Amino acid sequence: MAAQEKTLVIFDTDPGIDDAMALLFLKAQSSLELKAITTVFGNAETDITTRNALYLTQRFGIDAPVYAGATKPLAIKRLPAPTFVHGDDGLGDAGMLDGFSAEPAVGEAADKIIEIVRANPGKVTILAVAPLTNLALAIQRDPGIAPLVKDVVVMGGAFAWGGKRGNVTPVAEANIHNDPHAADIVFTAEWPVAAIGLDVTSHCVATNADAADLAESGAAGQFLWDISRGYEALYLRSQHVNGCCLHDVAAAVYLVAPELFTMRSGAVRVVTDGIAIGQSIQKLDGHVFGPNAWEGHPSKLVAADADYPGIVRVYKDAIRSLR
Repeated sequence: MAAQEKTLVIFDTDPGIDDAMALLFLKAQSSLELKAITTVFGNAETDITTRNALYLTQRFGIDAPVYAGATKPLAIKRLPAPTFVHGDDGLGDAGMLDGFSAEPAVGEAADKIIEIVRANPGKVTILAVAPLTNLALAIQRDPGIAPLVKDVVVMGGAFAWGGKRGNVTPVAEANIHNDPHAADIVFTAEWPVAAIGLDVTSHCVATNADAADLAESGAAGQFLWDISRGYEALYLRSQHVNGCCLHDVAAAVYLVAPELFTMRSGAVRVVTDGIAIGQSIQKLDGHVFGPNAWEGHPSKLVAADADYPGIVRVYKDAIRSLR
């Protein structure tokens, strides 16, 4: 019996504590092959997120080139990096990066996305857990890649399923808010998109006990414990959550266990100016409002609900499997 063909993955990321969690989750998946890691501004500036991606690949033996990407949004001013969330070094200020330096692979992230997709038509899934600037640049430079992409999975948005609101404004999630113009380009392009937003990810909580258990399981779990102490404390202080939300991990889990998610189909637009800038809105298929901003745009999938304990369980099993 022939071995099942692996899904090729480009991981577009801004490491970031939960980005590190997601990357180690991807490493544990035998059904996936990581073709490249592309970095962007977001949780820190691009030079820092690139260094962090290089550090993670080297420390954990992840065989994928790292390409540096966009340093600012397409049309708005770059917002300050959330150092109060991820630390000045992007990985919790745990001292892991002291003295580390490395250079990314030659090439710009957006161009490499185009190159990899064109070399592997119908086989590449782009997992984007950061501002969507690299993806928007790629689709602007070469719209012809859209039908060649197998899937685009985004951690981003707050679509008000179950009443969930934003985390940087009352209506906007951070990745979308950081570059709303890029997000609107990505959501209106002619490629398949599945968005895993705060509606789901905010309920996927790895508790303090979960993190402590993983720390006992091996080097990967211990590393994630070490970098997430401040992150976890912030969740307890600001949201009264005893642990931390697995935002980026949840999107990564969708690649291997989509059956854990309840998806809704419909066109998606992003507000690009005004008081609601960064708001992500889905018009469900079949709902008729007359002429509007969604008319003529392709339907996308948005997660409205999920098996939250199941997602946490899949994550924990993956980290435990790493040696």
